[in-house]
Amino acid sequence: MHLEGQQSILAALTARSRKVDLILIKANAHLERYQKVLEEAERQSISVKQVAAEELDEIAHGKTHGGLVALCGRRKLAGLAALKEILQVKSGNPLLLVLEGVEDVQHLGYVLRSAEALGAHAVLLKKHLWTFDETALSRTSSGAFERVPLLKFAEASDMRVLSKFQVALWGCIAGVKRTMYEIDLRQPIALAVGGEKRGLSGKLRQECDGFIRIPMAPGSASSLSLTHAACLVLGEAARQRFASLHQSPSPE
Repeated sequence: MHLEGQQSILAALTARSRKVDLILIKANAHLERYQKVLEEAERQSISVKQVAAEELDEIAHGKTHGGLVALCGRRKLAGLAALKEILQVKSGNPLLLVLEGVEDVQHLGYVLRSAEALGAHAVLLKKHLWTFDETALSRTSSGAFERVPLLKFAEASDMRVLSKFQVALWGCIAGVKRTMYEIDLRQPIALAVGGEKRGLSGKLRQECDGFIRIPMAPGSASSLSLTHAACLVLGEAARQRFASLHQSPSPE
């Protein structure tokens, strides 16, 4: 497979999330544009080759590669057994995002980008078969796919592992009484968001410690897309955590 564009390739190189075999650069390109990529490739002894623009166009998904393509292996996704190590490395109370029913590669890419920006420690994805186009996913996520810990799980009951880390699982669904503003998202928490068609499954709801909703304006749409819902609940968690870290001391 391949990655295209400087953001995706540099992210893969620095995260070392996959094996990169060869980097292709458009012939006669100004190499200073790719300085960081070339420096990292040299550090890792990865070959770099200049090729005609037409050859890059044939390999890439169109002509938006920016003159840079990397031939590489697939990213290996871990299971929930890797969660312990991730939480040991990350600082602060765990903030996890649990996704169920994701079917669109762009939606997943946007969610990963938001998850990274808003401080999620890891994203847990329920998916039996990995069918996403990794090239598109890495580009859509602006490289976050290469950096964010992404763990797959098969059954809703797998969420019980969260109790070992004192992490509460809260499902985000419409129509419940409690809003996301009414719980303390600074605590160790996993936020579960369902896909466009079915939302959270009954089995996953059974594993939740509680439920919250995103408050909506009266008479508005009854639900949000997975992308926007995930971004909003993570944004509220980030707001609460940021505010607690930067509260002004009392004059007393």
